[in-house]
Amino acid sequence: MDDMGDGVGATVERLRDVRVRRARLDAEELALLAEIAAAVGDDRGVAEELTPVLRVSTREVERRVDAGRSVAGRMPWLLAAMRAGEVESYGARRVLAVTGPLDDDAARSVDALLAERLADAPETAWQPGNLAQRARRLVEKVDPGGQVERARRARAERKLELAPGEHVMSSLEAQLPAEVAAACYSRVDGMARSLRRNGDGRTLDQLRADVTADLLLGRDPGVTPPEAAAMVYLHVPADAALTISDQGCELDGHGPVPAAVAREIMTNPRSIWRAVLCDPGTGDPVDLGRTRRRPSATIRELVRVRDRECVMPWCHRPARHCDHDHEQAWATGGGSTSVANGGPRCRRHHRLKDRPDWNTRYDPTHGTTRVTTPHGATYTAHRHPVLSPKSGRRRPTPARDTRARHAPRCDAPARDARHETPRRGATPPEPHRRETPAEPATRTTTDHRSSGTRPPGRSRP
Repeated sequence: MDDMGDGVGATVERLRDVRVRRARLDAEELALLAEIAAAVGDDRGVAEELTPVLRVSTREVERRVDAGRSVAGRMPWLLAAMRAGEVESYGARRVLAVTGPLDDDAARSVDALLAERLADAPETAWQPGNLAQRARRLVEKVDPGGQVERARRARAERKLELAPGEHVMSSLEAQLPAEVAAACYSRVDGMARSLRRNGDGRTLDQLRADVTADLLLGRDPGVTPPEAAAMVYLHVPADAALTISDQGCELDGHGPVPAAVAREIMTNPRSIWRAVLCDPGTGDPVDLGRTRRRPSATIRELVRVRDRECVMPWCHRPARHCDHDHEQAWATGGGSTSVANGGPRCRRHHRLKDRPDWNTRYDPTHGTTRVTTPHGATYTAHRHPVLSPKSGRRRPTPARDTRARHAPRCDAPARDARHETPRRGATPPEPHRRETPAEPATRTTTDHRSSGTRPPGRSRP
């Protein structure tokens, strides 16, 4: 592999160039579809005519036409970013799905703010999942009053679909409220892992599928759900819980949720409240130190609440489905079993950490991740705090921001100036506000369970 290193690195760079060209072609296609749509108006028959031209289904043509209309008419910066080769059609459509319910003015505001946030953007900030997550927070900022109505409308469209597949297989897909879907998956996953621990030879994927089928068909899956098998974390600031504010509520692994919906989940009879004391300057939960090898339930819970997702910059697997990893090894490096030395890594990235050709480091105290790939690209990411820090003490880097460093390439193609991503100025400073003494802030974390008989209650911080 060492002898092939330079050749593989050059191939990786060629792949980067292919991605850039594909993004520009996607932009050209969307612009042409928008032009056709403007010429023919609302004639949906044009989709039938374009079906054999694009060689996709008529429904897919309709989706592309709608995306072309939206990106050309409401999101000009996003279209410019595609033309600059920064984002492909898939990533653009993830953003458009978030901004779709907004009116034209609000969509253009989100587009402009997205341009400011991504000026001089680090490379992995352009990952579709990271783009969509950033867009959700901007939509919440631009149109906070419309959050509840959008959520109500989306929840009214919940459904179950059967999609026939190949080789005598099919897919069953349920569109559910985010917290319900997360609880369902957590319950099934907990039961599958219990079977696996008891010696079942099936893979976890097979077990999850079989347990789901058994539950739906009323059959005994052969295992009792663990107590916390259907638990999800909903982070709610105390002022939002008390209806003083409508901001800052997040569902781990998903992102922002409207405060009204969060309060509905909180007041569900099956929900359990836990108070989490946070540092008002950083927004992070207060640390708990431990010296034992196996992390206690308290340490695991606090790490999950603090980090919420796998620490890899492009991974959004919820922390509750991740391994608890000692950043400094306990056996060989003398690392302590504590919140300050722990972090969540999904099984895939936990194994990747131990590979000699990868260098992955996570600083739990400051919430920074640094990853160096086998071919020299380095990425850094910064954790989004659980509680928004008090003004004046906020960390300068926003959530999941990532930066990549590459050695300069002499053969890199020059970009056409007409297709450069427009650069925006820095975000205007916030109006001056009187500082008040920093007091420990309390955030309520709601553990929402889909079933169980444990009565709701509050535990001390």
